Order: sequence, then C-alpha cells, then structure tokens
Amino acid sequence: MARRRRVYEGKAKILYEGPEPGTLIQYFKDDATAFNNAKHAIVTGKGVLNNRISEFLMTRLGEIGIPTHFIKRLNMREQLVREVEIIPLEVVVRNYAAGSLAKRFGLEEGSLLPRSIVEYYYKSDELGDPLVTEEHVTAFGWATYQELDEILNLALRINDFLSGLFTGVGLKLIDFKVEFGRLWDENDEMRIVLADELSPDNMRLWDIETNERYDKDRFRFGLGDLKQGYAEIARRLGILPEAGPADVRGTGTLQ
Repeated sequence: MARRRRVYEGKAKILYEGPEPGTLIQYFKDDATAFNNAKHAIVTGKGVLNNRISEFLMTRLGEIGIPTHFIKRLNMREQLVREVEIIPLEVVVRNYAAGSLAKRFGLEEGSLLPRSIVEYYYKSDELGDPLVTEEHVTAFGWATYQELDEILNLALRINDFLSGLFTGVGLKLIDFKVEFGRLWDENDEMRIVLADELSPDNMRLWDIETNERYDKDRFRFGLGDLKQGYAEIARRLGILPEAGPADVRGTGTLQ
C-alpha cells in the first residue's frame, strides 16, 4: 500500500490525508518540546498516551454537545478527524495562576483565580505565540466578533465539563489550551468546532491533595518522568492503552 500524503507536521503530531474527502489522519508523535522547541526529547510511548487521552476527552465532550473534529481512533497512534480550517488562535483558559500568567502578574503558582480567565494567543512559532486582544483578532481578520463569541462560549463550556471530570479523579485543572476550526457541511454552512487535541501536552493537571504535577511541566522543569505523569492521568481516567504506553513504532508504521 502506498504511503499516505503528509499534509502537515507539527511539534507533536503529523496530519496525513484521510481515506475520504474532508478527512485527515492525525498521528501522535513521541516528541516532547518546551520553550518554543528550545528543549526537545523523544519520550517513547507519549504519543500513544496522548492519542488515548485525547480520544476519551473529545468523545466525552461530543456527548454533551460540544462540536469537535474527532471522528474515531484508528489504532494506538492515529485518529480519523474532519478536515477544518484552523483559526490561528491558541485559546487558553486559566482557573489557577501558573506559567506565564503567574510571571506577568507576580501571582503565587497554584493560587485560585477570582474567576476563570480566557486569553487569546496568535498561533505563530516564529513570533513566539504572542498574547493578543479581541481587537487584534478582528482587525487582522483571524476571526469575526461572532466567531469569537462562539469560541468563548465553547471554551467556557469545555472548562466547566473538564474541571468536573478531573475533580472526580482527584485532579485540579489548572489551565488548558484549545484550538478551534471552521467546518463546512454539504450545504456550505459553517460551524466552529474544537480541533487539534486535548492531552497533558496542552493542559496543567495537579493532584488535588499533594499538588504533584502530571503534565508537561514535568518535562519543562525537570519535575519527574513525563511518561509516568501522563500514564497516571490515563490510569485515573481508566484508559491506559491495551498494550501499555511503551509502543515504540514510529511514523513508518503508517502506510
């Protein structure tokens, strides 16, 4: 069988053309990156864990009416997703002070915010994903006011659901990043849908009792074994991979 055409490769995933028009295959790599790729490593099995965690969370969100690009998981490292036009924004929802927010405002890491805060970052590795306002977004044509309203509403609904889900397994959802895209149906009508992935790569998850971190901060700051942290999240959610997280096959397995 001929190798599928590669459409896009990012830091942690590769997109290939899908079996049907309007679909893509999303492949999860084992690459771990931080500080805009200044720190990089291969963590064997990370992609397997992220694939399963993202599948679980996308499926659960779909069940409560959140539109997503996710269709189904194909195997240990691949998902079938709908092809969307990605809106060039990283939407960050923060429930506790951490990361750049704590640094910008001199807040204690882990302190509860007065309310959830939603921030927008322009999706550009070259520019370091700068923080932007709604005025920037609409002035430069990245999204309309109506689309931003929809994005905000979806982001807050996602936050409400995930916060409750993770609390139920003893984890605090400190913050998370999501991306959205435009999806057109057969009648040429457009809707905004959740795209990309939902995994410990793009969220902070701390133990409720101990504040131990199970997310990518383990890799960023040398706080512990990254795969063990991700596996603990998967264990609490009840979704460890069938063969365990130590699948070592690389991109050559996709034909």
